[in-house]
Amino acid sequence: MTKNVTALDLPMAELPPETQRYFDICVEKLGFVPNVLQSYAHNVDKLNAFTGMYNDLMLGDSGLSKLEREMIAVVVSSINKCFYCLVSHGSAVRQISGKPELGEALVMNYRVADLSTRERAILDFAVKMTEASAKIEEPDRQLLRDAGLSDADIWDVAAVASFYNMSNRFSSAVAMEPNPEYHSAYR
Repeated sequence: MTKNVTALDLPMAELPPETQRYFDICVEKLGFVPNVLQSYAHNVDKLNAFTGMYNDLMLGDSGLSKLEREMIAVVVSSINKCFYCLVSHGSAVRQISGKPELGEALVMNYRVADLSTRERAILDFAVKMTEASAKIEEPDRQLLRDAGLSDADIWDVAAVASFYNMSNRFSSAVAMEPNPEYHSAYR
């Protein structure tokens, strides 16, 4: 790591071959290693825990589409004002949807976005989790069922929203910098 990607001075550990391969795949697919991975790379065990959870929630089998999961990441990050996640996941929404305006709307105010009933229900639930999770009741879950989500899908919405609430707080606390490439991508 040539430049600190957070406000903390934590040098990158020597990466085991499987972790280096993971970083090489990032460079091959994205053109860079996301700073979130570089920030965790001072401790390979912590990096593996983070990437394991991320890969399961964002890339694993789910009734939620990749776009829906990225939309949750952006909307939760918008409520939490997490610069890193807004920039990186806003870019992902633009890429997956092919609609730059969708990524921008979700960053600013998801309520102005052109959303399906299902997407709106998912994002409303994620926002309620972020702002007042203790107030979620059965009618909130029922709204998701009425929008076509299974109970397993509701679990995944809750898990993704929870992950980004944690990640947002962490990223903000250490002043994680988004990769410059995210800013102009897919516009």
